[in-house]
Amino acid sequence: MDKPAFLITLDTEGDNLWRNRSGKVTTRNVQFLPRFQALCEKYGFKPNWLTNYEMASDAAYVEFGRDLLARGQGEIGMHLHAWYSPPEYALTDDDWRYQPYLIEFPENILRDKVAYMTDLLESAFRQKMTSHRAGRWAFNEVYARALIDNGYLVDCSVTPRVDWRNSSGAPQGKGGTDYSRFPDHAYYLDVSDISRAGDSPLLELPMSIQYRYGAFTNQLKKAWNDMRGKKRGPSVNWLRPVGGNVQQMKQVVEQTLSQGNDYVEFMLHSSEFMPDGSPTFKNEADIEHLYDDLEQLFSWLQPRTQGMTLTEYALLKKSDQSR
Repeated sequence: MDKPAFLITLDTEGDNLWRNRSGKVTTRNVQFLPRFQALCEKYGFKPNWLTNYEMASDAAYVEFGRDLLARGQGEIGMHLHAWYSPPEYALTDDDWRYQPYLIEFPENILRDKVAYMTDLLESAFRQKMTSHRAGRWAFNEVYARALIDNGYLVDCSVTPRVDWRNSSGAPQGKGGTDYSRFPDHAYYLDVSDISRAGDSPLLELPMSIQYRYGAFTNQLKKAWNDMRGKKRGPSVNWLRPVGGNVQQMKQVVEQTLSQGNDYVEFMLHSSEFMPDGSPTFKNEADIEHLYDDLEQLFSWLQPRTQGMTLTEYALLKKSDQSR
């Protein structure tokens, strides 16, 4: 690889699902996606649109996705919100309120939902689905085996240094996945323990996330919070725009590459490109500031990295491994 890869991952889903606990999903954000696609193409980057049920059912989005695939300018992958993705199965008395994790469902239901979403996407976009990110970042060994059985090559659900156990799903559950001790680099995962490298065909590409204050300072902060009985994870910076954080994102890139990684991974939600589509970017001015930040970040990254899709990276990794 001549330069490190820049992997753009987009959780492609309905409008402002942070606020929506009603079950009435809209997909108006589809009309705002071409602007971001054009920005990526301007800098030679290839976004990965990780797509969930309501978006795959939107005709305008399907047309958008088929076009970028036909032109080789990105990838469509799978993203799954268990509480809304068929087949229907009520895990709680109000799944829209609790938004349970897929890993909390019985294995047969988990597998049925993965298979259904895979078939839906492959029918809509007329090509094999090979990349995936779990809804609400919740992943485990059962889920990994289901992906492998459905022909997926690459997953990007792991958020190193982040513990999601305090983010509740079903009331009877144990919260999300604890990734605090997971690898922060590419690895073929072990299907008996996804926190370890193994010999499965599924490549894990963890998100680019770094400690905000350094490991030692974070340990002190954790000890202090533990003494006060407060459950808080470490302070981290993501390669993810939150408004005015260009310098922090550049720092995440530099730290990640200095640790020997040959990729950096960026994420955003499709609805964040739309005014009032998220809690972060609430109006048109916020969206314009977001694009100012993206221009700064992408122009800085262009000479330092090369754009590729998740599957292109995975195939390159596989080729290197077989030499």
